[in-house]
Amino acid sequence: MKNIKDQKYPEQVSHLRENYGFSQAHANALVMFTLGSKSSQKFESLAEYHKSIPATQSKTIKTLFKIIKEKYPDLESVVAWNQPMLKRDSKYIFGVSVTKNYLLIAPWNAEVLDSMRSELDGYIVNKKTIQVPSDWEIDKKLILKLVKATLAK
Repeated sequence: MKNIKDQKYPEQVSHLRENYGFSQAHANALVMFTLGSKSSQKFESLAEYHKSIPATQSKTIKTLFKIIKEKYPDLESVVAWNQPMLKRDSKYIFGVSVTKNYLLIAPWNAEVLDSMRSELDGYIVNKKTIQVPSDWEIDKKLILKLVKATLAK
């Protein structure tokens, strides 16, 4: 964002979409955040976030984060772009997005997804996310491998 700070808002959003594969919503959120806007921030805490989603999805996300944080206790749980995330220092490591019918999990590194495609057989793998059921019976080994690979990048 530092390199494009002098461009106008639409140019910044286009830059993020074209060069980094951002969705319109994520590009908008990043540009607005960079410009200092707090209006797009819906949740002050993870607890507030969890109250806003169905109990089944909340339970799955809490279990996911518990599994990851047991192995990597130094990761910080935060809400960023109105989504629950795990980060180390300023680097995002893992995130979850909620939809009406499923969850999208993201190791925050497309290279990690590409390198693990054979192990993700049976899942719907998008450009940067993996679709899992809202009540997913979590594959602990897979999740920890995704996080370990992301941390190594």
